[in-house]
Amino acid sequence: MTDPSAPSFFERMKKLIIGGERNPFDPHVFQHLSLIAFFAWVGLGADGLSSSCYGPEEAFRALHAYPALTIFVALASAITVLIISTSYSQIIELFPSGGGGYLVASKLLSPTAGMVSGCALLLDYVLTVTLSIASGADALYSFLPDQFQSTKLLFMFGGLAVLTLMNLRGVKESVVPLVPIFLVFVLTHLVVIVTAVFARAGNLPHVVHVTGSEVHKAYSNLGLFALLFLILRAYSMGAGTYTGIEAVSNGLPILREPRVVTGKRTMRYMAFSLAFMAFGLMMAYMLYDLGPVVRDQYNNDRLVQIEETITTKHLKVTNPARYAALMAQKAQLSQTITTTRAAELDNLSGKTLNAILFDRFTAAWPDFGKWAFVFITLLSEAALLFVAAQAGFIDGPRVLSYMALDGWIPHRFAHLSDRLVTHNGVMLMALAAAGLLFLTRGSVGFLVVLYSINVFITFTLSQTGMVRHWFQCRAAEPHWRKGLILNGTGLILCVFILISTVVIKFTEGGWLTITLTGCLVITVLLIRRHYRHTHKLLTRLDGLVQAAESAPPMLADGQPKEQPDPQSKTAVLLVNGFNGLGLHTLLNVVRLFPGMFKNFVFVSVGVVDVGNFKGAAELGRLTEHTGTELARYVAFARRQGFYAESSASVGTDVVDEVAEMAPRILDKFPNAVFFGGQLVFPKETSFTRLLHNNTVFSIQRRLYNMGVPVIVLPIRV
Repeated sequence: MTDPSAPSFFERMKKLIIGGERNPFDPHVFQHLSLIAFFAWVGLGADGLSSSCYGPEEAFRALHAYPALTIFVALASAITVLIISTSYSQIIELFPSGGGGYLVASKLLSPTAGMVSGCALLLDYVLTVTLSIASGADALYSFLPDQFQSTKLLFMFGGLAVLTLMNLRGVKESVVPLVPIFLVFVLTHLVVIVTAVFARAGNLPHVVHVTGSEVHKAYSNLGLFALLFLILRAYSMGAGTYTGIEAVSNGLPILREPRVVTGKRTMRYMAFSLAFMAFGLMMAYMLYDLGPVVRDQYNNDRLVQIEETITTKHLKVTNPARYAALMAQKAQLSQTITTTRAAELDNLSGKTLNAILFDRFTAAWPDFGKWAFVFITLLSEAALLFVAAQAGFIDGPRVLSYMALDGWIPHRFAHLSDRLVTHNGVMLMALAAAGLLFLTRGSVGFLVVLYSINVFITFTLSQTGMVRHWFQCRAAEPHWRKGLILNGTGLILCVFILISTVVIKFTEGGWLTITLTGCLVITVLLIRRHYRHTHKLLTRLDGLVQAAESAPPMLADGQPKEQPDPQSKTAVLLVNGFNGLGLHTLLNVVRLFPGMFKNFVFVSVGVVDVGNFKGAAELGRLTEHTGTELARYVAFARRQGFYAESSASVGTDVVDEVAEMAPRILDKFPNAVFFGGQLVFPKETSFTRLLHNNTVFSIQRRLYNMGVPVIVLPIRV
């Protein structure tokens, strides 16, 4: 006979893959789960550092006709990283519990502003996961032959699945194994950048001369406005470089104490490494003369587009002049791309600029040494980009949990798994990223356009909140001017980048990001409205609490029953706090089954979620509160002449905790029947059903399998 208490096949596989459950009351659990600054640099800062694999490249490609202008974009990018990072260090000091842009905007501006910031962040973190995986695949497949390109999308989905499982196991487990690859990335890219810049330092006068000539040429050909627009466009196309800065302030709860010190140290690691990497790679592109490659690739892409236009639309072209113009452009581009260049383009097809840079950097090396260095470097890039997806998996679920606690999204996203992980958030991020990968086919070019807009919405709101804070506390804070100047500078930069990025990227696909964010905001507002409406309906039951507290005793013999009759019928009531819902269920049991139940046992589970999983003190208060609320039920039932006691537990899963308590209760009261209340709304739809977890039905199914009778009583509101 099968032991009903034995774990099922699914439970055994889950434990094997994800790991066994963790005890939130273990005094060492917080130490084990938290990250020191170095590991946080890997898990959170890697998002920013990895953007050097695509941000600088996008900026350099935008200057395809005038690569010497790169130095201006490189300097502006490095300075921007340092300014925004420093301003976020102040946010870390002011909000040591974390929360990032969502909490800053909610507390310093308004809950609605925080909601907009949170929605922007959520979509940005989904794009972080998607773009990091797609870029990682591009970096790896730059080294592989063309016949492997057809497997790239499948590889992306496989990488996403692995990262999802690692994050379901826990944050630290998902970061530590990737540390060696992170270090290889830093060391190999450091070698390339330092060697490229210092080895060619003798060409600095020539670079200055060429830059001056290019600026004069661009000014003569384009004019001042167009020249500034070209630099601005390149700067905005590389805005993805700054997207990981938010991650540290949002992820403070997973950092080692003292969190502010650890967070600021992590921010310094990330800021200086990212500024160095972004500036260094763009300068290396210019010093290794990758401008002609970009120009030829651009011309080749334009030629392909024109040929496709002529092939698919020439029968519909009614204007001969339009057709003649297309043919002329085709002839000109064909003449521009020589046979030698065409052959080179074939060799460089599908390669990132970093891959081309590494090829040129090792051109004079022995064949095996060149192959080994390029392979290891590109492999470390791919791995780091996968590591960067960690920021989305770590901070995305955390933003979801904060918004869930505030009632903006379903409350289940604040729940923790038995591994003390926000598993619902992890799964949502994974599913959203998988859908985006499928729809975009993993196109880095398209994803980069969608990326970086939303993070600057959050940056702008956060900096606005900080500017307001410094202005309001100027009388009490002696260093308010320093903070105001720093956050004010960050605000000006963020507003400038946000507006320019939206304008420049809007027609290229940026409109889709804005549309998706708007749809998410509308959905969140609908959820919030439903929860507020539900709260208003529940207030109708609040009168029961006051009535219960002031109700006179109804004792038959003048004394409460101190000892139970174990053989009598016992009602076990599942409650959640001393409120109208629990009292309504109790009164219904007494009314529907008059005189049947002599004993009452009140059962409650204190749920450990993101809101209270902050330390031993918080868990102690949760345990105390759960016991206090049950004591009020017991006191009320005894005043009515019944024997009553309580059973409390604290854990991450209500169903599991009740299933563990049930056998102990049945041992003492073999004739027990479990009761639970379920809200019934006037109008119920599939949308509203998604917003409520219906825990009582899950408990009913579990206890049914154990042979325990459970009755669910409706509570109309």
